[in-house]
Amino acid sequence: MINGVDLVIFDCDGVLVDSERIAVRVNVDITAQLGWPLTAAEVIDRFIGRSHASIAEIIAAELGAEAAATWTDRFETELRQAVDAELTAVDGIEEALGRITAPTCVASSGTPEKLRHTLGRTGLYPHFAGRIFSATEVPRGKPAPDLFLHAAARMGVSPQGCVVVEDSQYGVQAARAAGMRCLAYAGGLTAADRLQGPGTIVFDDMRDLPALLDKI
Repeated sequence: MINGVDLVIFDCDGVLVDSERIAVRVNVDITAQLGWPLTAAEVIDRFIGRSHASIAEIIAAELGAEAAATWTDRFETELRQAVDAELTAVDGIEEALGRITAPTCVASSGTPEKLRHTLGRTGLYPHFAGRIFSATEVPRGKPAPDLFLHAAARMGVSPQGCVVVEDSQYGVQAARAAGMRCLAYAGGLTAADRLQGPGTIVFDDMRDLPALLDKI
């Protein structure tokens, strides 16, 4: 155990790769064309941090199964195109990863294909190769604790020894439900007050992450 931390579990979107802004814009465009105009703030509140399957269920409940299927097809295609043109790593994350000595892994709501693509595009994949877990591997996505518990079990670590790095309200809720400590990144789209709560430290600069881990 290093300073009380056996494993650091990273979310991907918004924590490692700066993809949430792109995803919100694409979602606003597609849902409006499907007949459900949502603001960026509403997309952040309803969708950010959830798996594709969970978002499709929300859209199906609002617009029907056919619209949800259309959203799935269009979102994956349009997001990939935008990612290829625009995606960067989250500011400061490469510096932080170079200073973190505890074992790490990724546990994300994204599909395995999407995770390989986005981490590969930003050059972060080698940091986590062989230690990347997707919500497609568990029955329930965030805010359920399943994914984080799955990642801990696969890494051979108890939940109490894990620290989760998250940036969404659903991800923070999942970490708490898993009995894990959480470092909540408020430098992205979700306001700090939506991330605060028990067992959680909110911060807004990824360069501060190693020092925060050292203090746990």
